Amino acid sequence: MSPYLQTLRTFALAMACSLRDLAPILVVVAFFQFLVLDQPLPDALRILAGIVMVLAGLTCFVFGLEQGLFPIGESLAHAFARKGSVGWLIVFAFCLGFGTTVAEPALIAIADEAAAVAAEGRAIENTDQARHAYADGLRYTVAVSVGLAIVLGVVRILKGWPVQWLIIGGYVMVVILTAFAPREIIGIAYDSGGVTTSTITVPLVTALGVGLASSISGRNPMIDGFGLIAFASLTPMIFVMGYGMVVL
Repeated sequence: MSPYLQTLRTFALAMACSLRDLAPILVVVAFFQFLVLDQPLPDALRILAGIVMVLAGLTCFVFGLEQGLFPIGESLAHAFARKGSVGWLIVFAFCLGFGTTVAEPALIAIADEAAAVAAEGRAIENTDQARHAYADGLRYTVAVSVGLAIVLGVVRILKGWPVQWLIIGGYVMVVILTAFAPREIIGIAYDSGGVTTSTITVPLVTALGVGLASSISGRNPMIDGFGLIAFASLTPMIFVMGYGMVVL
């Protein structure tokens, strides 16, 4: 089979999987709309066009992950392991975590929303400059925390440290900080931990961990290759609460 036909076949399979994943959502919406509410769809053509665009976008995203992000993440991890430069690996891990988090759409959205709510609640000045400064400070705080989290995860893989003790220690710190952080920042901090592990960060970070564990003798990709995402969702809660204690 030619490479073009193979790519087309892979894309068709990705579309079929996307349709399968969307099907339960469509069934639930249709059930409540037509049977429970007993109402027709408002502007059915527009909704149908939106569903088609969601299907196309999801398919392209999944296809892009399989063809691009996963392979490049694993190949970079293998290359750094062969090079044997721990320093450059640490720098790459931090830059990867920082760069993917800054570009995370979900984080941008929650930072802007948090800034707007903080301005309305008079926690900060209600000016464009103050809102932008608050949102950017929140984004960069989270990005730095994720960068350091990926560094910690990489060092854990290199050293073979058990992941559970690091996670337990991190959540103990979260509980302690929760008692001292301003109430206005606690919910934002918890949500920041979730939005960092989204569409851009997860594929690259997962590929880095699995690729690195596969390249190091004595490491099991199933045991040592995963866990970086847990660090990436834990450290933002700590850093954002610290940010709130300084800013608010």
